[in-house]
Amino acid sequence: MIKKILLVTTACLSLVQCNTLRSDCEALAEREAEIAAEAPGDYYIGRRYYIPYTRFWGYLRKPGESWRTAKLVIMDEQKCRQPDRGIEPPLDNPVFGTDHNVEYIVRGSYTGSKAYEPNSDSALDVFRATGYEVRNREPGFLFVPSEKYSVSGISLHPKLVPDTKTCQEALKQ
Repeated sequence: MIKKILLVTTACLSLVQCNTLRSDCEALAEREAEIAAEAPGDYYIGRRYYIPYTRFWGYLRKPGESWRTAKLVIMDEQKCRQPDRGIEPPLDNPVFGTDHNVEYIVRGSYTGSKAYEPNSDSALDVFRATGYEVRNREPGFLFVPSEKYSVSGISLHPKLVPDTKTCQEALKQ
């Protein structure tokens, strides 16, 4: 009896995982088509990714490139302040991270250096922005529709995106 229950449970979990992978891959295919149609240029597409007490800004990618290539960056604010820059803890009424998941057109360049972000224990590329423009205030998922955002650590990462071969196989089924 226990073997039958385990077999049924395993089969159900496999179906749920397959259905999730298939729906993720369908949404990713739509997103990749939209990305392929982006105008080339000297700018980046940025997605703000906020986790309390961290100093990274979010993910950047070049237009026309997949989110698979996105880099988590720390912003150098020498030329331009972050769009949501405001009062930060421990001061009263902190205002920071209010633009989590907002998508921007970001102008600027990588500095060529890395900075250590202690709360995530990460050495990240530094990007010096010269300007921001809101592209989409509600862009939906960042890497895959089934992603789970957590404020306790970096839960969203390009490694969540299934590779092209995996998606092709999932979409055949």
